Amino acid sequence: MTATSNINTHPQHTDWAHVPVERLEAGIERQMIVGERLMICRLRFAPRVVTPPHDHPHEQITFVERGRVLFTIGTEQRIAQAGDVLHFPPGSWHGATMLDEEVILIDIFSPVREDFLNSSQFYGGNGQKDEHQA
Repeated sequence: MTATSNINTHPQHTDWAHVPVERLEAGIERQMIVGERLMICRLRFAPRVVTPPHDHPHEQITFVERGRVLFTIGTEQRIAQAGDVLHFPPGSWHGATMLDEEVILIDIFSPVREDFLNSSQFYGGNGQKDEHQA
């Protein structure tokens, strides 16, 4: 199966329980549903996993489903918790540190992140745990 065969071009109803789970780097799992011009990813992070600051040409909306996350957005930092939504325009510099509990994030990207379809790459991050966080 090629990565592009995962692209859905018809209306669809999906239960996350039936979406394959990719085990990426240590402490990171990802599920993806891909349309023609956007994609949604459900990401599960172990406590204290860090995604280093990065940018990309995709618009991104992130919903915090579970847990608390310290986001770096440009030069600012803020804590987001379950129920919060963040918007990152294309080219926005951002990163995240999961705090002291498991975190589930829902990321929506437009256009589709081709780099995600063609590899197990994850945000340019290293999935390292930050041992300095409480």
